[in-house]
Amino acid sequence: MATTAMRHFAEWWLTVAVFIGAAVLWQIGVVGLGIPAVVLPPPTAIVETLAASPGYFLAQTWYTLLTTVAGFAAAVVVGTIFSILIGEVKFLEKTLYTLIFALNSVPKVAIAPLFVIWLGTGPGPKIAIAFLIAFFPIVIDTVLGLKSVPKEMLDLARSMRGARLDQFWRIRLPSALPSVFAGMKVGISLALVGAIVGEFVASDHGLGYIILTAQGTFDTAQIFAANIL
Repeated sequence: MATTAMRHFAEWWLTVAVFIGAAVLWQIGVVGLGIPAVVLPPPTAIVETLAASPGYFLAQTWYTLLTTVAGFAAAVVVGTIFSILIGEVKFLEKTLYTLIFALNSVPKVAIAPLFVIWLGTGPGPKIAIAFLIAFFPIVIDTVLGLKSVPKEMLDLARSMRGARLDQFWRIRLPSALPSVFAGMKVGISLALVGAIVGEFVASDHGLGYIILTAQGTFDTAQIFAANIL
């Protein structure tokens, strides 16, 4: 037990050391090569930017975090329900699943202005875009997991007169969980992308808003600070 804890602790410190080493090399490279701060600011300038207004950055990070989590949570609930229906009803698999695949090819950034028109400039469009981008990988991976259950296991359940609902809860869903969580892992990253895109389109809060305003004033250190957060 102690050996395992020490190994995890060593791995954690190794990760921290890599990040510190990268920051040191970044600082030395920028200063040594005389790269202008507007092109690539040194890490010290980014830290100074964060330290100058910690409350402001914390508030904007919190806003983006809430919209991201709200969009992701909605995508998990709605996406899971859709996936179960698609996996259980053949008609929906032939129609709705095909439609979802088709919609997935539409660039989400192109749809973002529509959400602003429909939902206004508050948190609504950011949550909607985060939901939309996270929804597709969750549905696709969950359906794949539900359909990849070994046929022999289902045949055995039927031979033992297992009800369809019991087959779902005891066999199909547990077998699909790795794919479900894989879809969620992709979805949470994409939900953050969606929230930032929504803030780019129309917002006066959030990390995307910081990046957009900093771009207008060529404050590269602030852009890096927002990206790091």
